[in-house]
Amino acid sequence: MTRLSIARSHIETFKTHGVKEAFGFVNSAKATDAESNAVLDAWRAAGHPLGNHTANHLNLEEAETLESWIADLEAGEPAVAQRMKGQDWRYLRFPNLTAGTRPERHQGAAAYLAGHGYKVAHVTISFSDWSYSDAYARCLAKGDQAAIGTMEGQYLRGVDEELAHMRAVSQAVYGRMIPQVLLTHIGGWSAHMLPQVMDRLDAAGARYVTLEAAQKDPAYAQAAAIPGGGGIMERTAKARGVALPAAAPTVERVDPKTLCR
Repeated sequence: MTRLSIARSHIETFKTHGVKEAFGFVNSAKATDAESNAVLDAWRAAGHPLGNHTANHLNLEEAETLESWIADLEAGEPAVAQRMKGQDWRYLRFPNLTAGTRPERHQGAAAYLAGHGYKVAHVTISFSDWSYSDAYARCLAKGDQAAIGTMEGQYLRGVDEELAHMRAVSQAVYGRMIPQVLLTHIGGWSAHMLPQVMDRLDAAGARYVTLEAAQKDPAYAQAAAIPGGGGIMERTAKARGVALPAAAPTVERVDPKTLCR
């Protein structure tokens, strides 16, 4: 398993399920070797766009100054721009989904982004695939199929629970189902599980549209003005004082960090 094979697995799964556009958000400082560049080139060759995730995944709130965060954002541009010639590449996904919890930091970043033609790629749903990646690598190395099976079952239950919770939250906040934006990560675990995740999305009635089309819904413009972090539905609920439905109770979970040590 290599980074390039992982990327190609994602590309093939997206193609199988009719996903015509999946934005790849790049931390350019982590993509300086030949294989990383091959991943970005393969992504573009498949027709998927790239966007900026800052050079070093610098959290807006943790940056020493707004200016230092902007410098990291700008440092992330060349790797994306050179592969997106003639197309709109000025999309940003905030590291850690942190759009600035302090009003002055949020407003300063928003003013810079608007002045430089950036649009923010928001998120409404995620299945926390990243939290399983290290454990999956360890269990593969040890050949522990029982542990991998435990993770698979737990993860897919979590997907089902999150889909149900997402519907309930959208209804509570907006009184309707808004277009959703799924955050996933390029990793061994996500490559392994994405086909089954997409099967569940298909069964739930998902239709796949571009990021631009999804974010034309007014819910996204409303959320852009709200400081804070996390998914836009929860951020909007907090700003409006909307009580959210509790997530469904689950059976006791196994912490992936404890597996295959």
